Amino acid sequence: MPILNWLGKEKVINHHHDVPFHILEHRYTYGAKDTGNKIIHGDNLLALKSLLPEYEGCVKCIYIDPPYNTGNEGWVYNDNVNDPKIKKWLGEVVGREGEDLSRHDKWLCMMYPRLRLLQRLLTDDGAIFISIDENEHSNMKLICNEIFGASNFVATLIWQKRKGGGNDSSFIAVDHEYVLVFCKNIAQQLKKWRVPYDPDYTKRYKFEDETGNYYYDTLSRPGLNNPIIFDVICPDGSLIKDGSWQVSKKTFDEGLESGEIAFIKNKSGGYSVVRKVRLPEGKVFRSIITVVSNKDAADEMASIFQNKKEFSTPKPELLVNHLLQLASTPDSIILDSFAGSGTTAHAVLNMNKADGGNRKFILVEMEDYAETITAERVRRVIDGYADVGGTGGGFDYYELGDPLMLTDGNLNEDVPAEKICEYIWYTETRTEYVPQKEAYLLGTRSGTAYYFYYEKDMATVLGHKFLQSIKSKASGYIIYADMTTLGEDELEKMNIRFKKIPRDITRF
Repeated sequence: MPILNWLGKEKVINHHHDVPFHILEHRYTYGAKDTGNKIIHGDNLLALKSLLPEYEGCVKCIYIDPPYNTGNEGWVYNDNVNDPKIKKWLGEVVGREGEDLSRHDKWLCMMYPRLRLLQRLLTDDGAIFISIDENEHSNMKLICNEIFGASNFVATLIWQKRKGGGNDSSFIAVDHEYVLVFCKNIAQQLKKWRVPYDPDYTKRYKFEDETGNYYYDTLSRPGLNNPIIFDVICPDGSLIKDGSWQVSKKTFDEGLESGEIAFIKNKSGGYSVVRKVRLPEGKVFRSIITVVSNKDAADEMASIFQNKKEFSTPKPELLVNHLLQLASTPDSIILDSFAGSGTTAHAVLNMNKADGGNRKFILVEMEDYAETITAERVRRVIDGYADVGGTGGGFDYYELGDPLMLTDGNLNEDVPAEKICEYIWYTETRTEYVPQKEAYLLGTRSGTAYYFYYEKDMATVLGHKFLQSIKSKASGYIIYADMTTLGEDELEKMNIRFKKIPRDITRF
């Protein structure tokens, strides 16, 4: 498999491991409570890392619309990569004034660790949809092959984003963009991807039985290519001699027995042989998308924000809606870490309103308009705008908070203790933390009990006194404390693994 190399790759290929965990600080709840919907304002690399303790392996569907790197966007991503060259590249605004090689290198250094974290957040049967154009399509495809695996590539969709215009183009008016589609593990996609049919299409399936909807179609047709010839006896004993059939005699007889093939009276008083044509489970999604354009997206934003031009490059809600229908279910968690105007949340809310589902969205937006545009659009969709009725629902708004670990490697003790416990539990078990009733107990997993013996203003000691307070019975123990008075032989005998809390004890 071809591997893409670029200047700085060796410095960012494992950078997602070095990204510090930050807490999410809750600012407010809008609308319904406890929906599970989140809008997060902050750098999306840090925010994605902060989501891991709760959401690793839980996100069913991801849609992102990252910067296309046209050279005109003026995006800034100051990733803390510990290398002077990378810092210089990522600390500057990307623009056409730099040489193309440098501009593409910077973009790849920005995207690579974010895609690594997105891959970890996906469920095993999850999928990611990435909007992109010609500037970085080939590079995006290659790094996704590396991160998700070339065997998990599904398709490149072509979206016709405009119809007409472009007369000022020097050579060719580019009317399309792409959507790259990858699965986390394509072998886990046990169900075919389908989208609902238009109501007009389903009208012909007017009959229904315990199996589903169907219509009758003639089993014999004049001029049929390669027909199967055999005689058929009708219910009244009459004979259809040398009939031309679409199926074998064996399949014909089995269909009669099961009811999938039947005789019906025709206008001449004789019998016609018909078969039940079942309504398929859904419509196959086509790789060329023409149903909606960027003008529809602009009109949508104008309607929501009362003709104020709040966002220059939104994606149409219907485009994202169609993509999410392919790979999500009514109870899926859906993530967009380049949230922009909030189209993904709009699509999720509309889908829930349409089918009564309980999909949850997580949006991350680093720009200052996260509150005034992203969250504001979602509020208006929930409540209703112009002549469009509200979807209902709600969300919680968060700001990216303090890091859990300081630059000197010690614990940030300004962070609430429960957040520290959540982080420790996640690093030990890769599962979601659930607070326990027993003091200092994080939980028990696979026969091991985990204790975090921590007090903010006191040095803690793992000794016999603390051991006497332990209530959970387990085959082994992992215990965090500032220090221990127990020797290695004693710890081994009691099947205890001691871990020192990383903080400056001298101040105690």
